[in-house]
Amino acid sequence: MRFIILFFLFSNFTIAQISPDCSTAIPICNNTPVNSGTNSFGVDDFAGVSESGCLERTASGSIESNSAWYRFRTSATGQLGFNISTATDEDWDFALYKTDDCSNLGDPLRCNFLDNGDQNSFLGVGEDPTGATDNIQYEDWLSVMPGEEYYLLINNFSNVNSGFSIQFSGDIFVTNPYDALDCTIISNLLGPPIAACESDFVQLDATSTGALSYEWYRDDGSGYTQIVGATTAILNVLDSSNYRVVVTRAADNIISDVQVSFSARPVANTVGDKFFCFDEAVFDLSTFDVEVLGSQNPDDFLITYHATFSDAVTGFNALENNHVKSAGTETVYIRISSLANPNCYDASQDFQLIVSEEIVQDFPATVYLCEAISSASIGDDTPNSNFTYLWSTGESTATINVAAAGIYELTVSTTVGTLTCTEVFDVTLVISKSPNITTVVVDDLQANNTVLVHTELDGNYEYQIDEEPFQMSSQFTNVLPGMHTVTVNDLEGCGTDSETIIVVGFKRFFSPNGDGINDEWSVEGLETLDSPVLLIFDRYGKLLQQLDLAQTAWDGLYKGIQMPASDYWFQLSYLETDGSRVVAKYINNHFSLKR
Repeated sequence: MRFIILFFLFSNFTIAQISPDCSTAIPICNNTPVNSGTNSFGVDDFAGVSESGCLERTASGSIESNSAWYRFRTSATGQLGFNISTATDEDWDFALYKTDDCSNLGDPLRCNFLDNGDQNSFLGVGEDPTGATDNIQYEDWLSVMPGEEYYLLINNFSNVNSGFSIQFSGDIFVTNPYDALDCTIISNLLGPPIAACESDFVQLDATSTGALSYEWYRDDGSGYTQIVGATTAILNVLDSSNYRVVVTRAADNIISDVQVSFSARPVANTVGDKFFCFDEAVFDLSTFDVEVLGSQNPDDFLITYHATFSDAVTGFNALENNHVKSAGTETVYIRISSLANPNCYDASQDFQLIVSEEIVQDFPATVYLCEAISSASIGDDTPNSNFTYLWSTGESTATINVAAAGIYELTVSTTVGTLTCTEVFDVTLVISKSPNITTVVVDDLQANNTVLVHTELDGNYEYQIDEEPFQMSSQFTNVLPGMHTVTVNDLEGCGTDSETIIVVGFKRFFSPNGDGINDEWSVEGLETLDSPVLLIFDRYGKLLQQLDLAQTAWDGLYKGIQMPASDYWFQLSYLETDGSRVVAKYINNHFSLKR
């Protein structure tokens, strides 16, 4: 939550209160005008040191170059911040010290020495009142308690300045709107300086016990001159100036001065309702400032935008400049306030921010058509009555039926005010054929049998072996020996294809030399099949041996004769459930005999 409660006067008033030295710092409280302008730094308040907190030496050779010192005392508990308003092409720094002794400043609690390369309008503690969230010239909020005393140094680094103003912010000005800062720090018959708005009624009261006469004087920069006819205890003030009263008493006289400054009261001009398409997710509220200002000088006023009228009146919760909008109608309330005095404001205007509905593609971007079906429906089957639809085919319905594979362009539009908002979407129709298994590569290495399924087309498929869950990969690992069923399913509902495969484990070679090691060749997993028969051939296709469940190994002999070292092949068959004998497919049926 942002609070902007108290501004201190910013003007080119020739009798501005400025002190370049800490020892004569200007006391400020709830209604004290602080005027602009710095010129040199007086005495070196840092006694020649090269740094104080973040502050470093400037071109002057001292930490200060063109400085202004102020002091204040808090009267409440809570959050405190301040905003220093400057010209965007100037470079200012600040440091805040918690102390009641200029000779013992210590390290600053808050400090900023960064340059103004981003051309910000404000620097300070808390939050930038314009709603900018990326201003690096802001430090964290300060937590304060009653009776704490602070010294604030404001320094112009660039040596070219058109002045500054100070505004205080924070929740202590909500809980204590009239005494968040202690005005007893200023001891004066006429009280602290007064910041007022033009046409405000300002009355100075010098009533004193034992007064014999009153004389009033005014100083517009050339010295005090007596105001003719002003001889009572009360003086009604209409103009900015320094005022003095001389109270004559029998025992002694009282002389008291006070500064009164009037600020222009701004006028918020009418801003027309604004229409936006939803796709412009963020926009800059400050682009409306020109309409609000009209012919008024933008350098004299601060414009903020708010979600409620109450916030606009108080200056609370300014919307960020980069405002994120939502679909529908939003009322935005305008506050324009004087940079010299935020109590001089106008919050009479608002406007409607009207944003179109969001156009989203909540329908499939890709549609699959099975080859056995003549056409498919594409588009939005739950259309929005506020939208219009136009296809690249010329049709203007939310959905259309198409038969040819390809990309179809759909333009969806809606209107808000006189603005037409449009989004273009592509819908792709893919003709999907039923899956067809072309081959299954069985790599039966015994330790880790793998099965890889190949299909005729690269479709949107999932794969299964036996009753295991479907998977997206076409490869299965750690497959046990035996008979298995692999299934390919088209995820678009265009059918399935299955194959029965045999996974057996066999030796890649054997060496029947009688050493008791690897003397026989056999196939593991035959027992999982119904009436398996395994035929072994030489390279010329001559049948050498028949194995079955009764004889499951070959010793490398044919009719008692040792077969030579060579490559041999085998064929495996078994009975299907219907009693027919089939030859196992996809088996790598090659092995070697070594001597």
